[in-house]
Amino acid sequence: MARPTSPRPLHLGVDLSDAGAHPAAWRTHGSQAQRLFDAERLQQLVDTAQRGTLDLVVIDDSFSLQPTRTTTLRGRLDAALVAARLAPRSRGIGLVPTVATTHTEPFHVSKAIATIDHVSGGRAGWQLGWSADDDDARDTAHFGRRPAVSEAAAVAEAEEAVRAVAALWDSWEDDAEIRDEATHRFVDRSKLHYVEHDGVHFAVKGPSITPRPPQGRPPVVVRVRSDESFGLAARHADVVRISATTRDEALDLRLRLRAAAVAAGREPGDLRVLADAFAVTGPDEASARARLDLLTELDGVRWDTDSLTHVGTARKLTDTFLDWWEIGAVDGFVVRPSSLHTDLDALVDGVVPMLRTARAFREHYAGPTLRDQLGLARPANRFAAIA
Repeated sequence: MARPTSPRPLHLGVDLSDAGAHPAAWRTHGSQAQRLFDAERLQQLVDTAQRGTLDLVVIDDSFSLQPTRTTTLRGRLDAALVAARLAPRSRGIGLVPTVATTHTEPFHVSKAIATIDHVSGGRAGWQLGWSADDDDARDTAHFGRRPAVSEAAAVAEAEEAVRAVAALWDSWEDDAEIRDEATHRFVDRSKLHYVEHDGVHFAVKGPSITPRPPQGRPPVVVRVRSDESFGLAARHADVVRISATTRDEALDLRLRLRAAAVAAGREPGDLRVLADAFAVTGPDEASARARLDLLTELDGVRWDTDSLTHVGTARKLTDTFLDWWEIGAVDGFVVRPSSLHTDLDALVDGVVPMLRTARAFREHYAGPTLRDQLGLARPANRFAAIA
């Protein structure tokens, strides 16, 4: 029986961090552990995700090594630099690095994400990061930042950073570049604007040294992990990542996020809510379960994701996605493959074709930018509006 169709497209992203979401993924056969710091490996993963016309890939980052637990995997490449390298070598798919605000300055963040947006032709996003972690504070002490702060303080600083970064993106109007050889004028300085942000945590004058990004403002991704981050997401996120174990829990979160967005003066339709989905996928449930058992044995600790966790076939995962999406519990999912070398192929070659058959997912990219894939309008420039 054909499933009912919906005018809302289902959105899919994938987290490409480490060797996969399971801590023991790097120890499994075929994980290519020797290539974890090889940018070409990430290029191949992006090519696979792009083949499935996924909306975006997320690359995690932090200022400290991964949590210890029982795994010995340590270290990551700089997410923003990796995204900049991938940008001219990809098409259609959004590139979303995590860039933290707790130990960085808005000027540097705005310039880095704007650069990725320019190099990619409008496919950058920014997963907003912050830290209340002692390890991050200790590891950043060598460049003079303060001790660890509370979650509430870190989120408050992140919210101020988002406002400052958005203003810096707008500090060049879209037509500020003239490039008139005859008059020797490259920019119209009347279309460059001082931000004049003087806040609790940052003082930013501007303007940026990088022209306005092709998307105007690259989409901001916020992961909801606390009451403070919930409020931040409702006020400023374009994409919200939630953790939910059931569709009713996800629906409740989505409805509350949309209501909070309205209370903040936003249009609820401007918010895309994606649930994290941890996936162990196999040709049958027994083989998927056996693979998870092997990962658990290697790690020595039960895998507790505190979110939607799938262990089974691509068909079953497809049905779960459609079930949650059709009732409006989510706008889509960020898939966290247990092992990238196995579960990403299962997503692209197994799940995506079935979603297309159900007319829930695209055959081709909707346009050149990440905002096109997400169905988000390009925002007007705040300074041009008042000029």
